[in-house]
Amino acid sequence: MDSTADLPPELAAEWGIAVVPCLVHFGRETFREGLDLSHAEFYRRLEMGPGLPTTSAPGPGVFAAFYGQLAAETDQIVSIHLSSKLSAVYSVARLGAEGFERTEIAVVDSGSVSMGLGWLAVMAAQAARAGRSLEEIVSLVEATRSRVRVFALLDTLEYLRRGGRLGRLAAALGALLDVKPIISVEEGDVLPVGRVRSRRKAVDRLVSLVEELGSLTQLAVLHSRACQAAEALADRLAVFFPRDRMVIAEVGTVIGTHIGPNGLGVACVTAE
Repeated sequence: MDSTADLPPELAAEWGIAVVPCLVHFGRETFREGLDLSHAEFYRRLEMGPGLPTTSAPGPGVFAAFYGQLAAETDQIVSIHLSSKLSAVYSVARLGAEGFERTEIAVVDSGSVSMGLGWLAVMAAQAARAGRSLEEIVSLVEATRSRVRVFALLDTLEYLRRGGRLGRLAAALGALLDVKPIISVEEGDVLPVGRVRSRRKAVDRLVSLVEELGSLTQLAVLHSRACQAAEALADRLAVFFPRDRMVIAEVGTVIGTHIGPNGLGVACVTAE
């Protein structure tokens, strides 16, 4: 799994999930996500810096090195990654998996982002611990992808626009009308859900979107430097999903580059 999953470290450790760090670049400085730059320092730089940082996938050699370490412990590896429609991570991971004759490596496109990817990785790890085969795990992940939903309430569209992820006209309209945009990630595509005029009404809409999904098997509340707002959102969502089973995760440096600070979101897996 790559670091864009935003999977809390304790959850990755619990299920023995190896995380390959993606990269964020501030000018000539390069940082490995989750290792070289704290979230607090990243968001401070993001808000104060004159230019937007850039992000990139690690090279095939980095993936090959990770696979090599895992191959010393197992002869089957399932590697799940950020949607191929949003990043080159999946393609690079496939290149890194070439040449392992004694280890079977399945590189899987999650079609999702952040904890949408994270939940698929957790599910795969749980299945592996239960003794499921590589083929069974891949089939399980592929069958579950359509049930993963990610919604995000952004404070502004500016970071998506500057990062080339959204048309300039849509960003300009959002700024002009002083609205709070809500987006979703479906089958790897970033899609608009709506624009709401106030933060309070936008949070209400986010809650409604979760309610409309019906029964859930997993739910994570996401935020970018908005911990108190995330806790408050989790309290409201407890009507639909057990509070003690929710995960609250802060969006990391790669996803944070494109959505900016003060964002809120949810990543859910709907019941079959």
